[in-house]
Amino acid sequence: MKSLGKRADKVTAFFGCLYYAGMRPSEAADLRREDCDLAGRCADCGADFDDLAAVKPSRSCEHEKIEYRWGRLVLAGTSPRAGSHWTDDGGSHERRGLKHRGRAETRTVPIPPRLVELLCAHVENHGVGPDGRFFRGLHGGPLSESVYDRWWKLAREKALTESQVASPLVRRPYDLRHAAASLWLNAGVPPTEVARRLGHGVAVLPRVYANCIDGGDDTMNDKIGDALG
Repeated sequence: MKSLGKRADKVTAFFGCLYYAGMRPSEAADLRREDCDLAGRCADCGADFDDLAAVKPSRSCEHEKIEYRWGRLVLAGTSPRAGSHWTDDGGSHERRGLKHRGRAETRTVPIPPRLVELLCAHVENHGVGPDGRFFRGLHGGPLSESVYDRWWKLAREKALTESQVASPLVRRPYDLRHAAASLWLNAGVPPTEVARRLGHGVAVLPRVYANCIDGGDDTMNDKIGDALG
């Protein structure tokens, strides 16, 4: 996304949330600073940090060389588009509880070092909104589907071959969530844990999420070949 300019870079971590954490776009759009534990270690002084985005240089160390570690997100809400006629404040988005959960329930999702790094870079380069929201629209409001869809189409055309662009491969931002689920399943993560991280029932996995990424057949063929010796 950086190659598309600074405005596009504002949604780099947004797409990272979909792929690395398996989040729904509406969940990522509502992600707040308070929802994140961004862990890491200073390679220079050895200090451990639970919240890298809040780390400041000290007298003894500038903390310039950071080793990002696994962190976690505690998801509490979504921000889907509902239309101004259907929201309490007349806005086009309304904050709601997580899908398939009660309003007060949360979902904890471990996140890999790469996503910790992306979120820290977002805070450093773009900040967060007054309400702690990471991703915002052009005028500071909720990030709209039309905005991130537009950037995704441009990024897809730049990154993929002509034949891949014409194919269904990651055609929508939501397909990054599908890719995350397929990656986890192919890596051997138990379906119950994949379902928990995604926030839905185990029965959905074989029907919707398995084999959603390009090259899935090759991966399965390699596994079968290894088993055959």
